[in-house]
Amino acid sequence: MRIDFHVHVTPPYIIENWEKVAQKEDYFKLLSESPVNKFATAENIVEEMEKSSVDKSVIFGFAFKDMGLCQYVNDYVIESIKKYPNKFIGYISVVPNSNQLEKEIDRCMDKGLCGIGELFPDGQGFDISNPNEMKNLANICIERNLPVIIHTNEPVGHYYSGKTDTTPVKAYKFAESFPDLKIIFAHWGGGLLFYELMPEIKAQNKNVYYDTAASPFLYDKSIYRVAKEIGILDKILFGSDFPLISMKRYIKEIENSGLNPTEQAKVLGKNALRIL
Repeated sequence: MRIDFHVHVTPPYIIENWEKVAQKEDYFKLLSESPVNKFATAENIVEEMEKSSVDKSVIFGFAFKDMGLCQYVNDYVIESIKKYPNKFIGYISVVPNSNQLEKEIDRCMDKGLCGIGELFPDGQGFDISNPNEMKNLANICIERNLPVIIHTNEPVGHYYSGKTDTTPVKAYKFAESFPDLKIIFAHWGGGLLFYELMPEIKAQNKNVYYDTAASPFLYDKSIYRVAKEIGILDKILFGSDFPLISMKRYIKEIENSGLNPTEQAKVLGKNALRIL
């Protein structure tokens, strides 16, 4: 089974009126104005999945600063998983420091959503390295066994829209503060995976996973073999960041990465099944 763990879905109204929404959402504006930005409805995602032979996708709306907008995109995710129950697994967009956090998570769980993310620390104005800011979200998720997807970035290399200072240092602090929380650090954790060569980091990050979102823009395909050598291939999740990049492009890259078919199957779906 092929499972894409990182897929962005956008309600048609927001696609049609993104400039209006962007007036009050700086991070959304930054990403939406990027020349590589694309939007996808539920139907666009299903079409892409069929083209790329992907069985299931974890979908989520944009994580806005405005909790009302988060609730709006969550409603669209709920609607989408009802329409395509065999295709989609829905995650929840929230503002971690909102006083409506627990209420919105429980509302969405009652409607079938089963995880949190992708959250944008810089874009939404919170600091994952500060346990006081994150403890409410983390404890709610630990109690309900909800994984959390967090946007991270590498601290070196070229600039791109959305590159922030949520680096491996902050990701490490977040994992250290909440060792029982299931965390998926997007975009290879900004490079945090490399530090799992340190025994204490590998022990600490027992509940940390890394998705491959935007990998073709960031790393050579040999990164998959590197993850194998580090001994963390069981924690790597195929995530396309669609519609930014096609799902098929990742699958081809993984197939040509030097991993054997059994190892490829772990990344493309078996690892995800353990979380889901």
